[in-house]
Amino acid sequence: MPVIEGVIERLTFHNEENGYTVANFKLSDSSSSCAVVGTILPVTVGESLRLTGDWENHASYGRQFKFQSFERLVPATLTGIEKYLGSGLIKGIGPQMARRIVAKFGLETLNIIRSDPEKLHEVEGIGTKKHEAICSAIAEHREIEDIMVFLQGYGVTPSYAAKIFKTYGRQAIQVVSDNPYRLAEDVFGIGFKTADKIALAMGIPLESPKRLIPGIEFFITEMTNEGHVYAPLDEFVAWAAEKLTVDQEIVHGTLPALIQKKSIICEESPDLGSLLYPAQFYYAERSVAERLMRLSRAEKTTGKDVSAALQKVRDHNSIKLAPAQLQAVQSALQNGVLVITGGPGTGKTTTLKALLEVFRSAGLRTLLAAPTGRAAKRMTEATGQQAKTLHRLLEFGYESGGFRFCRNETNPLEAEAVIIDEVSMVDLMLMHSLLKAIPDHCRLVLVGDSDQLPSVGAGNVLRDIIDSGRIPVVRLTRVFRQGNESYIAVNAHLVKDGRMPVVSREAKDFYLIEESEPEKVTALILQLVSRRLPTFLKCDPIDDIQVLAPMRRFETGVDNLNTQLQKVLNKPGRTPAAVYRGTSFRAGDKVMQIRNNYQKMVFNGDIGRIVAVDQEEQEVRVAYPEPEGDRIVPYDLNELDEIVLSYAVSVHKSQGSEYPVVVMPVTTQHYIMLQRNLLYTAITRAKKMVVLVGTKKALFMSIKNNRIEDRRSLLAFRLRQA
Repeated sequence: MPVIEGVIERLTFHNEENGYTVANFKLSDSSSSCAVVGTILPVTVGESLRLTGDWENHASYGRQFKFQSFERLVPATLTGIEKYLGSGLIKGIGPQMARRIVAKFGLETLNIIRSDPEKLHEVEGIGTKKHEAICSAIAEHREIEDIMVFLQGYGVTPSYAAKIFKTYGRQAIQVVSDNPYRLAEDVFGIGFKTADKIALAMGIPLESPKRLIPGIEFFITEMTNEGHVYAPLDEFVAWAAEKLTVDQEIVHGTLPALIQKKSIICEESPDLGSLLYPAQFYYAERSVAERLMRLSRAEKTTGKDVSAALQKVRDHNSIKLAPAQLQAVQSALQNGVLVITGGPGTGKTTTLKALLEVFRSAGLRTLLAAPTGRAAKRMTEATGQQAKTLHRLLEFGYESGGFRFCRNETNPLEAEAVIIDEVSMVDLMLMHSLLKAIPDHCRLVLVGDSDQLPSVGAGNVLRDIIDSGRIPVVRLTRVFRQGNESYIAVNAHLVKDGRMPVVSREAKDFYLIEESEPEKVTALILQLVSRRLPTFLKCDPIDDIQVLAPMRRFETGVDNLNTQLQKVLNKPGRTPAAVYRGTSFRAGDKVMQIRNNYQKMVFNGDIGRIVAVDQEEQEVRVAYPEPEGDRIVPYDLNELDEIVLSYAVSVHKSQGSEYPVVVMPVTTQHYIMLQRNLLYTAITRAKKMVVLVGTKKALFMSIKNNRIEDRRSLLAFRLRQA
């Protein structure tokens, strides 16, 4: 077979999942270049390779070399070594540093790096600290290469090999050999399916307990990722058996081991039959019900004369309360736990301010919190008192065994009153942690909109508490106009009540631009965000405008909209880019964190801006807004699967946030997700303007589809029984 040698000049295409590569290849024996096509993992611009394969003529792309195998060669020229070394191969060595190293050591550069990296001290600009970092990176690079060689037969990508090394260090090969299923538990991005593929390739049998136990644990966790707290036993067994490709009897026979291990709980319900819970959710659900009822019954700290404090607020000219708002304040003083619920423009913020003033006047130490940084920042701005995220309120920390909250039943919050906003976002496990930290003498006020989408995490806590009938609830229903001509709140309530919103000329902050073709909807959204709205409203297209979409897929889905919006709002070529799985991340990009990372102290749904892409240090830095100011969080390149572009986000991910302007496609492409509460949630995110792009038919479908997401939870039942 023909053999060619040369250097990778440019990557035309590279799939990090399977290694499929199309590249421009400069031939060693001539000054010409050719296209090469084949599978190679990993691949770096500047690498010298020997390729074995055949020449072929492609109908569209012309003559190219399709290689079947490859061999890595040491670059033979100074230019080749410099390009290879400066390609990001070793953390801490970028193009400029590579130039200095090659200038110092010439053709011996790579030998020195491999055999005698201590000599790098002789290079200008490499001090002690830099030298230690580069030597550490060189050692890590060798380890990762060994892991790649070990894992390459199992379809594991280089980026995941780097993550595996970061998790297990030099024990990585041993850990994976002993129990590949640990990968699904320990390494973000490697789920059960990938771990299972490795395990089966290693010869672990389908029916081995070593496979079945982590498999069942994985699939019951998948259930909670859909929002459910439990699953009917028979339904779960059938589903898990299908996924694991084993008989249902095999799954049934494995459950006792999991029950003995205390990772799952099986409970018998007179009405629902046998129910299967992940153990932590079972105990959390019971605990939330018990603690809420205990708080509601316990004697409270009264502070000073609360009647006088209430009268003082009523007489205060700056806070005027409608009857329902006054009832909410009085109920908070009379009850240990209170829920205040209402839609946009119903005076929740005014009520919260009045309540806080009463608590202050009565001498009650009051803490404020919300689920997200943005919601906490809004709460701070609205009340004038510092609000924290729930994680910061509970003082989370990270240890080798995982994260924990420092505030709990043995170290409770020092407060006589706690007010939580945006409670519709709070899932079962977070509510469990919160209630453990609230002392019995403390009042708890939960504020939220029960008509919004439920939390991203498992449970439907706010709705369950209200439906139980055991906790006092004050509903704010009167709409106070946000301004003389504002229709955002009015239309939100029309949608909530199943009626079409007002989209006439008089609604100057609420528009429907009609277009049925998805491609034209996308084009309109790009025009609106990049030019028309910034010009009309004098606003920033990235900071002030948020595109929301019902789904990730399709032409008008989140993924495609992000790709297209990035092209017009942060054009390529302006700044260096970090490419991860086909997505380019550049300075200025708006991004969202998509998992809780307790080491970095960033959480699922947090939105920030990339402030730097450091190719030498191989990291991306993101600024996340917090009440105290922006916080810079660094990401290694192999951690970029934790963030996504967020010029467009799903409506679910927008919960707890407010934006000056919301733009949303409303098309029949997303008919599966066209639901009233989803549309309502999207509208209520906007402060100044809503622009819908799509059809009245799709809008009507959304409003008439009042299907409430059915989440399997027994919290309301347990509250009634407590």
